[in-house]
Amino acid sequence: MAVTESLAEEAHGPAGAVHEGILRRQSARESSARTYARALPIVPVRARGLTIEGADGRRYLDCLSGAGTLALGHNHPVVLAAVRQVLDSGAPLAVLDLATPVKDAFITELFRTLPPGLAGRARVQFCGPAGTDAVEAALKLVRTATGRSGVLAFTGAYHGMTAGALAVSGGAPEVQAARLPYPQDYRCPFGVGGPHGAELAARWTESLLDDPKSGVPLPAGMILEPVQGEGGVLPAPDDWLRRMRRLTADRGIPLIADEVQTGVGRTGAFWAVDHSGITPDVMVLSKAIGGSLPLAVIVYRDDLDVWQPGAHAGTFRGNQLAMAAGTATLAYVRENGLAERAGRIGARLMEQLRADIGGWACVGEVRGRGLMIGVELVEPEGTGEPAFGAGSAAVSRGGAEPLDHGFAAGPSGGGSNGSHGSYDPSAAASGMKPGAYDFGAAPSGGERTAYDSGAVPSGGERGAYGFGAGPSYGERGAHGTGAAPFETRPGAYDFGAAPARAPRPAAPRLAAAVQRECLRRGLIVELGGRHSSVVRLLPPLTISDEQTAAVLDRLTDAVAAVARADERHGPHGARGHDSGPCPGPGTD
Repeated sequence: MAVTESLAEEAHGPAGAVHEGILRRQSARESSARTYARALPIVPVRARGLTIEGADGRRYLDCLSGAGTLALGHNHPVVLAAVRQVLDSGAPLAVLDLATPVKDAFITELFRTLPPGLAGRARVQFCGPAGTDAVEAALKLVRTATGRSGVLAFTGAYHGMTAGALAVSGGAPEVQAARLPYPQDYRCPFGVGGPHGAELAARWTESLLDDPKSGVPLPAGMILEPVQGEGGVLPAPDDWLRRMRRLTADRGIPLIADEVQTGVGRTGAFWAVDHSGITPDVMVLSKAIGGSLPLAVIVYRDDLDVWQPGAHAGTFRGNQLAMAAGTATLAYVRENGLAERAGRIGARLMEQLRADIGGWACVGEVRGRGLMIGVELVEPEGTGEPAFGAGSAAVSRGGAEPLDHGFAAGPSGGGSNGSHGSYDPSAAASGMKPGAYDFGAAPSGGERTAYDSGAVPSGGERGAYGFGAGPSYGERGAHGTGAAPFETRPGAYDFGAAPARAPRPAAPRLAAAVQRECLRRGLIVELGGRHSSVVRLLPPLTISDEQTAAVLDRLTDAVAAVARADERHGPHGARGHDSGPCPGPGTD
């Protein structure tokens, strides 16, 4: 590497001097908006597969993978060969939207991978170079096609950093889209988790759409991530996705699937929507489809293609090198069954992580799908900021605060360290207890047949929901969340006392400490989630069994080191007399 050699010659000293000099100049000259560089003070100079070598001579296992861009890892031979072929051919590198053999090959390979219901009638629009550009194009497309302007989006979503993409993301400063609850187990917004939490989220959405006084007119589209990545690695239940597809199709609302990070085999299927079998109306694609180079497209149903010539454009939409690299990547993943392999490796990784670190009290949940894995760090004894603020259903072990209608805050469903609330058949018996809803006999429209807002007695008498009329959702454990299955029959669900391990407050300080300890051990990981308290793994699909074991060892060691240090020193350098240590595996 000539660049590396010239740096070493220029330094006339240890490699560390070059490393430090580059970091100093970056800090002095680059925008304060930089992110990864702050938490990961490395200077990559060589890379191959999972491995990065820094200017200081250290080697790292890269489980960031360009935020999921590198499906085949760094500098995979098939990608390099495809890029060299275009460079050596003398072909133009930027062609706007002109037809070229390189583009034709890319579209052919892309369409070969699409969900069957879309592949036969798909259109593709090449956008700007980033995923956020494709999100903007998708929103513009459905607004043009429907003549409507509103959009349905989900809490915790991340769709990009441009204005329109931010407006439908979870952290938007101004509300320009209707926000819907995204189902999850550990921090379920309804304090339920599992199939019942997903059912409540679906009913909320259905009610919003069908209530003429909801304040939400019929929208131009619904946008969702099949797995929320930046939101904390939250896989959507397959049945919930099918429910969203039915709700939108029945009402003429285009469904947009944001597969920017989940696509190209990442979750164990080529596209994450393939797990549920749904066919979106629009798919937003970027990151891995460019084979490590900038490329973003939307693929959509042909009847939505009502744009006039020039209605959407972008200077860099004809990037030939990215298309060549993307074609090579898509074909390699498809031909070598890397999506299925990612599913198998990811399942083993999560199972082993739960066994190795699940016993630490500061590990709230291990979850994910395929090679999209998250480890949520929590405050061991419930200290710190609450997960969702005042009134959160994510209650600490010390007890439950009452919710509206006399309910006590109930279980949130758990992963490796969480548990669902128990089923209480007595609550669905002939007499309704105070604090009980019963939807078991509800007609298909979901009308309530019984309601009693009486307060739950101080002794913790349980209120009940019955969900007999709703669809039966599969176990969340199938998505790699490790959640306990539910007993489901028409009747009651226990909203009473908090579970043995209710969700604790998020611990971004511990997640940052784990990230630092990983880096010390030569492992690069990302942070995500609402409070940056989720350690994320996004290794390339080509990770070997030996490398998987090394990643597991380093992450396990880093979590253990942070947990033990927290036992000794606590969040403020020393624990108070009323705060116990972070219990380890095998302790209560």
